[in-house]
Amino acid sequence: VTNRPGLIGALSVGLTAAKSLAAAWQVPLVGVHHLEGHILSPMLNAREVPFPHLCLVVSGGHTEIVDVRAPGDYAVLGQTIDDAAGEAFDKGARVLGLGYPGGRAVQEAAKDGDPDRYPLPRALKKDPFNLSFSGLKTAVLRLAQKEGPKISVPDAAASLQAAIVDALVQKVSNALEETGHRALTLVGGVAANTSLREALAHECVLGGIEFFAPDIEFCTDNAAMIALAGSLRLAAGERADLWLDASAGAPLPGTA
Repeated sequence: VTNRPGLIGALSVGLTAAKSLAAAWQVPLVGVHHLEGHILSPMLNAREVPFPHLCLVVSGGHTEIVDVRAPGDYAVLGQTIDDAAGEAFDKGARVLGLGYPGGRAVQEAAKDGDPDRYPLPRALKKDPFNLSFSGLKTAVLRLAQKEGPKISVPDAAASLQAAIVDALVQKVSNALEETGHRALTLVGGVAANTSLREALAHECVLGGIEFFAPDIEFCTDNAAMIALAGSLRLAAGERADLWLDASAGAPLPGTA
């Protein structure tokens, strides 16, 4: 069961249900970190994912570059210092009058757009691993205000998507060079973005790096990835008691 991190109300409901089932069925209870579920999700359809490897976690609430040394042993190399990539997609979509979820809406609108039409910022160029998307959100808002009704929504969507993808690809490339890892995984809700998947896959081909991403259905939050992470912890002998608590915030396992 997912017991951290997240909205405490939702976590508490799920945790209470899991405790009830564990007690009624007399089966083990294992608490799972939400991001660990995402990190291990490529194993749902590609069991041969090697360790160690680099993982890019991108969602509405998280953007991290993680050194995955082994299941349960992680080190965060870089992360957003403000907003997540998924939030930039969502807010940008709202400004452009597109639908929700923003990532899907921007991707669809960008198919017929010119990504070079509107120059948008790629923040923290001098920082090798960390990212920032708050300035990009502001730039899209100002662009919409400046252009008004004459704005090309497809071009703006394509430009927004390119700004996010370019920043992520550059930071990942830096991290791969720094760690020397020969495999990369892409996980989280934004991992469903076709442009990001293709750009990272292309970079990996150029660098001779293995690339793994879960099937689209396993990119967004799902029970299968939590079950997989829990099964690995169960196999390692981990058990929780019925005092297991929910936590709104918690570091990844194996990170200090």
